[in-house]
Amino acid sequence: MNTATNRLLKRLAIVAILIAAAAAAFIYITRAKPIAVLVATADSGRVDLTVANTRAGSVAACRRAKIAPAAAGRIEKLPVKKGQRVKAGDLLLELWNDDFSARERVARDQLATAQAHITEACQLAEAAGSEARQARQLREKGFVSEERVVRAEAQAKSSAATCNSSIALVQEARARIVAAQADTARTVLRAPFAGIVAEINGEVGEYLTPSPPGIPTLPAVDLIDDTCIYVTAPIDEVDAAQLKLGMKGRITLDAYRNKHFTGTVRRIAPYVLALEKQARTVEVEVEFEKPAEASHLLVGYSADIEVVVQTREQVVRIPTSALMPGNRVLVLADDGLLAERKLEVGLSNWEFTEVKSGLKSGEKVVTSLDREGVKTGAKAVVEEKKTL
Repeated sequence: MNTATNRLLKRLAIVAILIAAAAAAFIYITRAKPIAVLVATADSGRVDLTVANTRAGSVAACRRAKIAPAAAGRIEKLPVKKGQRVKAGDLLLELWNDDFSARERVARDQLATAQAHITEACQLAEAAGSEARQARQLREKGFVSEERVVRAEAQAKSSAATCNSSIALVQEARARIVAAQADTARTVLRAPFAGIVAEINGEVGEYLTPSPPGIPTLPAVDLIDDTCIYVTAPIDEVDAAQLKLGMKGRITLDAYRNKHFTGTVRRIAPYVLALEKQARTVEVEVEFEKPAEASHLLVGYSADIEVVVQTREQVVRIPTSALMPGNRVLVLADDGLLAERKLEVGLSNWEFTEVKSGLKSGEKVVTSLDREGVKTGAKAVVEEKKTL
């Protein structure tokens, strides 16, 4: 083989090596990168079958009164403000009531006059009665005529009637006082229980009118007893059939997303609400199991409830977010490939689902199913959690 041929062969070998290197580099650069996924490990624990509300519920007070005076009139006194705490019996509002006060004073004067007349009239009646008895005794002895006895007895009866009339006038005056006090009380609004003033509709000098029958109007004062609160929420009529008083539940609030409160079913409405364009629901009330933990919550907060209907302990479970339609999951195998599994599931709630078969404790299932490229056969790696 001559020198030229050797040179040609060397050049061809070099070109082949360069082509192979370039191909290897291209394959390395363009190869599919593993997809970063979030996973959860199937473990052993508790799974609850729960019933949840269909629409948002709310925190309510055990006692809440939207009150107004029984009478109409101009607001004369308004000693409280919004947000102020009051005690039972404290004055909340008073209407102008000078006319009723004047009537009460007149009734008291009439009572004093009637009581004075009682003393005079009844003493005269007593004296007239004594004279009539003496006249009758004298008549029996023949010292006076029958006419004199008749006049004395008539005078005694008249005096007794006057005495009884004076007593009746006293009773009438007392009744007038009670009536005037009742009229005055209708213009005064006092706290029926201790609480916080949530709302006031009116100012001093404004005219206040009670609600006519069948026509609701704004209350003069909205009083809330926030020392006792609970959550009320609507639950679908089908789910509500599984509930019983005393069942345990969980309470969550939008204002405290990372905190759960434990509760107990305290009331299940004995009727179904059939609101237009909404599912038929039953109103369910859940009280806080530890009232002290909920003492800072505000009445009116939106809240959701989950009532525990059935519980299973120490079963294989996975996050419910890892389930795909048809009770399927993606399992991250040891070789880094995603494999689909069909599961037989048991109890389930928003957080966990019981696995009866198809998955062993310790296997990893993908929870970030919405990421692009997450599918059977894809290469994946576990995304490392960021630490602050």
